[in-house]
Amino acid sequence: MRNKEVAEKFYELAKMAELAGDNPFKVRAYLEAARRIENLTVPIEELATEDKLTQINGIGTSIAEKIKQYLREGKIDKLEELKKKIPETLLEIEKIPGMGAKRAKVLYEKLGIKTINDLKHAAERGLIRTLPGFGEKTEKKILEGLNSMKDKTVDRVLLGIALPLAEGITEKLRKNSPVKKILICGSIRRMRETIGDIDILVTSEKPEKVMDAFVKLPEVKEILVKGDTKTSILTFENLQVDLRVVEPDSFGAAIQYFTGSRQHNIHLRELAIKKGLKINEYGVFDLGTNKKIAGETEESVYEALGLQWIPPEMREDRGEIELAEKHELPELVELSDIKGDLHMHTVYSDGINTIEEMANEAMKMGYQYIVISDHAKALGIANGLSIERYKEQKKKIEELNKKLKPFKIFLGAELNILSDGSLDFPDKELGIFDICLAGIHTAMNQSEEKITERIKKAVSNKYVKIIVHPTGRILNGRQNYNVNVDALFNEAKKYGKVFEINSSPERLDLSDLNAKKAKEQYGLKLSIDTDAHSVDSLLNIRYGVGVARRAWLTKEDIINTMDLNEFEKFLKRSKK
Repeated sequence: MRNKEVAEKFYELAKMAELAGDNPFKVRAYLEAARRIENLTVPIEELATEDKLTQINGIGTSIAEKIKQYLREGKIDKLEELKKKIPETLLEIEKIPGMGAKRAKVLYEKLGIKTINDLKHAAERGLIRTLPGFGEKTEKKILEGLNSMKDKTVDRVLLGIALPLAEGITEKLRKNSPVKKILICGSIRRMRETIGDIDILVTSEKPEKVMDAFVKLPEVKEILVKGDTKTSILTFENLQVDLRVVEPDSFGAAIQYFTGSRQHNIHLRELAIKKGLKINEYGVFDLGTNKKIAGETEESVYEALGLQWIPPEMREDRGEIELAEKHELPELVELSDIKGDLHMHTVYSDGINTIEEMANEAMKMGYQYIVISDHAKALGIANGLSIERYKEQKKKIEELNKKLKPFKIFLGAELNILSDGSLDFPDKELGIFDICLAGIHTAMNQSEEKITERIKKAVSNKYVKIIVHPTGRILNGRQNYNVNVDALFNEAKKYGKVFEINSSPERLDLSDLNAKKAKEQYGLKLSIDTDAHSVDSLLNIRYGVGVARRAWLTKEDIINTMDLNEFEKFLKRSKK
């Protein structure tokens, strides 16, 4: 599935068009196309083959042709033309905190700045402050942004890219090759937030035919090595995929070994030796006789070591083996435990779908309720709502609740925690909401003390119940802002507030470690939400559940595992 790859190409096209001063309507059309493609649940290449691209809302004939050209030739003529006018390196510059496309263009035209190094030298020499509309404060902010930038030589991709890709490959192999069993292993199975490569294990009586089918998949960009029992390919996302064929009586041992983590497996080997056993990818063996005693199933591998089976998400050697020895592992939250989504956006702000469309999709997913939490007015770039527009939305929600009963829609708002810690509206206007969420969207370069105090102030507000994407990170893009999470958790404990695990694959914020700390050290409840801007992105909930499982959370730790009746009581208690 090449959706993410194609979407990123249109994001690039939109940025280059903006830098080149192209028609703003075209820029918005490219951005809209990128968002639509990114949120598709079917492969873009299939829609292109079936000539159905124009059936996607927001994609007309011109953009459809650009998609087809990219899938066919690996390039878009319009983008290539723009690259002749504007240096590609400006794309990196405009991402720096304090910059943006307009400023990057001015710096290129006035000072000839083409690269990150050019920008750094100009800022250090005080040249930027001399330009109209910049000044010393902006120059300082740019330098701070440069210093906070992550190394861009990222060799790991987001779970949200790797998992759908791996699932697409395994599904095709199931249909088109003689596999008996097939499983995705490695860090994907452990639901790590970023992935280095993809490991897939199969059993088959005809391994050569499996390998032949594998190298002919449409996802294959390059064949790295092809063998009878192991083949490696490179996908168009530049991800290496290793396919291994193993013997049926070793399948359990192999999936345990190739799931990892490395430290977890080392600990298991040490435990095995103490018990007079040897464990590897082929099975569990008696050290004295070399007799195989387990390996066909993963459960048998753990049982042979006297352990309770350990869920893959827990296998990071953080104490899970000691708990498994006592048979005291927690019963981790499941996707099926989620009864509602508390953070999503609609056409009222910057979402793609209507309230009713979001509700219908949620009902299909088996939910009992949702919270519509469109952006508030301070976030103008996201078409933030005034109180008057929220009141209009409230009427619409009341109409829909009559129509969709017993399913229920709650009116929420994603409020902005402003630079001084205040919110978009005074307290007297917040009573119309069933629940208020709040998060930081601006002034992210403040000191740790200021950022922490801002969020603490929001936590203490009686109307705010949930702090969303609490550390502000964008995986492989932007580091979290400087914030003292322990101070925040302590404040949340005092006021009975909830922190979000944002399921967007680019965020996954809180992280697994912070979520684990929130529960174990502070006894906090959390929510798992998607921050969905379309019906398709509601399905991202599984990534948030993965984070929660890595954090060892149970359904009792998550507020949106409550059924509708319990959740309504929870909201009433919160308001009191």
